Amino acid sequence: MDTHVVIMAGGIGSRFWPMSTPQLPKQFVDIMGTGRTLIQMTADRFAPLCPEESLWVVTGRRYVQLVKDQLPDIPEDHIIAEPEARSTAPCIAYACWKIRMHYPDANIVFTPSDALVIDVTEFRRVVCAALDFTAGQNRIVTIGIKPSRPETGYGYIEEGPSVEGTELLEVNSFREKPCLEVARSYHESGRYLWNAGIFVWNVNTITQALRQYAPSIAAVMDEMAPSFYTEKEEEVVAGLFPQCEKISIDYAVMEKADCIYTLPADFGWSDLGTWGSLRSLMPCDGDGNAVVGNDVRLYDSRGCIVHAPELSKVVVQGLEGYIVAQHGDRLLVCRLDSEQNITNYAKD
Repeated sequence: MDTHVVIMAGGIGSRFWPMSTPQLPKQFVDIMGTGRTLIQMTADRFAPLCPEESLWVVTGRRYVQLVKDQLPDIPEDHIIAEPEARSTAPCIAYACWKIRMHYPDANIVFTPSDALVIDVTEFRRVVCAALDFTAGQNRIVTIGIKPSRPETGYGYIEEGPSVEGTELLEVNSFREKPCLEVARSYHESGRYLWNAGIFVWNVNTITQALRQYAPSIAAVMDEMAPSFYTEKEEEVVAGLFPQCEKISIDYAVMEKADCIYTLPADFGWSDLGTWGSLRSLMPCDGDGNAVVGNDVRLYDSRGCIVHAPELSKVVVQGLEGYIVAQHGDRLLVCRLDSEQNITNYAKD
C-alpha cells in the first residue's frame, strides 16, 4: 500500500491568543510543555505508518520556513504553500493533484496539525483500519470520535448502518455545531460522533469526487497542474489558487457523496481549539486548576488554566474559572466561559 499523510497546517488559531498569533500559530508552538510542537506531535504519531518521504504539509506561504525548521526531514517539494487560505476543499484538492502526479496509487490520510491524541497506539490502529478499507476502493472514511460529553464546539456525524465484517459504519448525515440542548440530545441518543476532520481515501476517489461535486475547484487544479514541481509553480499558483471557491471539504464533497463511511474511535482526542479544550486534557490539581509553567502558585483559585512557560514565577489568587496566559509581551486574563470571544478581544 502506497500510504501518504497530509498535515493541514494553515490556520492561525486566534482563540489561543496570546500564545497563538498570525506570526506564530498554535500548530508551531509547544502548547503542552513537552518539548514538541503540535505539528511535530502530529508527524510523530504517523511515523510508523508511512516513511518521512511520504509526509506532506499544506500551509500558508508565510509559514513554509517554520515547517522546514520544525520538520526538517520532509522533502522540500512536499511542503505545499497556499498563497491565501481558501478553506479545506481547495487545500485538499491542491495536495491531491500534486500527489497524484507522482503517486497515482496513493492512499492518503488528511489530518489537522493542531489536534491532540492521548492513546497513540489506538489512533494508529484506527487509521490503519481506515487505510485498509479505502485502498483501491471508491470509499471515503472520516474518523468519528465517540463523544464524552455534550459539546457545542464540534460538528457531528450521524451514524448509519454497519458495514458487514468491519467496524465501520455508513454515514447518515453531517450536522453543524449544535446549541447545548441539541448537543445533549445527540449525546443521549448514542447515534452521533464528533467530526475530527481526519479523512482517509485513495487519491483517485477524492479527485473524482472533487470533479463531480466541486468542478470549479477541479478546473483550477487542472489549470495549475502543468506548473507543479517546476520553478513556475509559485507564480502560477499565486495567480490561480485565489480563484477557488472558499469552501470546506464537508460542504463541497462529504455532504454530497454517497460513498462516505465513518470509523467510531476512542483514543483521547481533542482539536485543541480553545483554552478550555486544553484544560480538559491536562492534569488538574484538587481544585481543578491546570498549569504549564516553571513555578505557578495558585491560592483560593478553582477551575483555572494558567499557561506561562516563559515566566520564572506566577502567583494567582482568588480566581475561579479563568484563563491566565502569557506569551512574549502579551498577557490574557479572561473567564473561561467567555473564551469564544478572545478573537474579538485581541483584535488590533
